[in-house]
Amino acid sequence: MPELTNHHAALLLLMTFLPAVTGIVIAAAVPAALARTVALAGAVLTFLVSLTFVGGIFGMPADFTAAVNIPWIERYNVALLMGLDGLSGSLVLLTNVLIILAVLGSWTAIAARQKEFYFYLLLLQTGILGAFLALDLLLFYIFWEIMLIPLYFLIGIFGSKNRIYATTKFFLYTMAGSLLMLLGIIALYFHTGSFALADALGAAATLDPTARLLIFLSFVIAFAIKVPLFPLHTWLPDAHTEAPTAGSVVLAGVLLKTGVYGLLRFAIPLFPAEAARIAPLMMLLAVIAIIYGALTAFAQRDMKRLVAYSSVSHMGFIVLGVFAFREAAITGASLQMINHGISTSGLFLCVGYLYERRHTRELAAFGGLAHNMKLYAVLTMIMILSSVGLPGLNGFVGEFMILVGAYPANAVLTIIAATGVILAACYLLRLMQETFYGPLDKDENKVLRDLNPRESFTLVVLAVFALWIGLYPRTFTEPLAPVSERIVRAVEAAQSPGSALADATAGK
Repeated sequence: MPELTNHHAALLLLMTFLPAVTGIVIAAAVPAALARTVALAGAVLTFLVSLTFVGGIFGMPADFTAAVNIPWIERYNVALLMGLDGLSGSLVLLTNVLIILAVLGSWTAIAARQKEFYFYLLLLQTGILGAFLALDLLLFYIFWEIMLIPLYFLIGIFGSKNRIYATTKFFLYTMAGSLLMLLGIIALYFHTGSFALADALGAAATLDPTARLLIFLSFVIAFAIKVPLFPLHTWLPDAHTEAPTAGSVVLAGVLLKTGVYGLLRFAIPLFPAEAARIAPLMMLLAVIAIIYGALTAFAQRDMKRLVAYSSVSHMGFIVLGVFAFREAAITGASLQMINHGISTSGLFLCVGYLYERRHTRELAAFGGLAHNMKLYAVLTMIMILSSVGLPGLNGFVGEFMILVGAYPANAVLTIIAATGVILAACYLLRLMQETFYGPLDKDENKVLRDLNPRESFTLVVLAVFALWIGLYPRTFTEPLAPVSERIVRAVEAAQSPGSALADATAGK
């Protein structure tokens, strides 16, 4: 693929900062009645700009192509260094699609303080895009923090009755991880003299083994909190339960993926030997998350909380694939990030649309909805089966690749993890059974209207992607495979006899 040009650099900057600029315009100059329309226009335009990179994403070589390299704080070698490959590019496209759907999903749900709501939502989009594109460690940290602030206010202002508790817990957990990561970045800078990822990749291997391990752990803990990985997961169910629908869509769809992305882009490539050393522990924690999340989801009677705990379980599968350090497993984990973004975002939209009509999420309040909400039942069923991992839908492909790739790394843990697929079927099919089937015997449910065209569109888009990936996954696995190959090569090289890292690890 040819080098990205100045034209691409301008488009990349435009795509990254257009949402924030649109949000500022909404907050400062747009009447409240037009806030959602302008927000939708900005989100659509951002998505259209991102389409200009599709050809590059699907033809990207294993090595990064930096599209943007603008000196920023020259005294400390900080630059606006940004670029994309198959992994980051795919997540950028997912982000931009989900923001459009989040705006549409909030069209009637947010009736007050709309200007603030869409300002925070679009600022959050810029933070996420920047985190996926940053190739400078300090720049990555800045975007990482930008993500924290708007989500804090989205939950704290527009959430449910326990929103202050949930958003404070979210803030404390993620801020603690962020500060640890910042300390690691600063320590790495003093050794390399640069925040650029390319410079750090070569210099990290020359660090003292103890310093290398401590810096690596500072990254891993920060990213594990954001995933979130057991036992650092407790902020997530509360945040999901109290967040507005759009907040849950973005949180589950892409924000959690920044944690896994951080592992794949920064922590593991910088410290491959340390990653290999803790891989058995990470795989064990991932399996615990899979089983614990599934069993806890089964015990929930609040639909949104059920879906929230299912995220803990599904993200466990992704972490299992990452630390198996096999190309199939890592590619499957990367694909599963996209799959989870599709299916879980769809489920949160489904729960949100029902909550708008009934103002309750308790399973006991429903039953028989397939009689009078036929379209809603069909589209929700597709999202549920996508999350279950039904063959022919997207979830099956990712989970299958993870399990096949992880088995050679640890057969026992992989077999235990596979039971999570069965448990997912149990709690998600129960959700479908209790919501849609049985008698329509509650008067409040008899008058519920089916989905309108706007609501239907949001779920149809996700259903199309679920079918596309399920039937022809090659479209998505091909751009992800080079990243997996590069990570596996780095870990194998770090462990090979005679390598500097292997000798240091062995104490030679």
